[in-house]
Amino acid sequence: MIEETRLQQVAEILRRAGLNDQTLSLLRETFTELHFTSCLDEDVGVGEPAHRDEDFNIYLVDGRSHCLKLTNDLDGATGLLLAQVEDED
Repeated sequence: MIEETRLQQVAEILRRAGLNDQTLSLLRETFTELHFTSCLDEDVGVGEPAHRDEDFNIYLVDGRSHCLKLTNDLDGATGLLLAQVEDED
């Protein structure tokens, strides 16, 4: 389960520090109860983000069964997929 306030805390950290290896390490050390993964948003393909931002989207991941899957259910989420949004220039 991920609380909405935790999701907002992660989003604020990403807004301030950006989505990079150092920030990802900081998030993993700070929020040890969560699993964090990152990729490009264009690689996600399916699902709606739980949080949209200018430079990144955050998707919820359900890891309770054998395979990981995206979810829209905060109660069933066990981790976050942090997806970098690239400029379309």
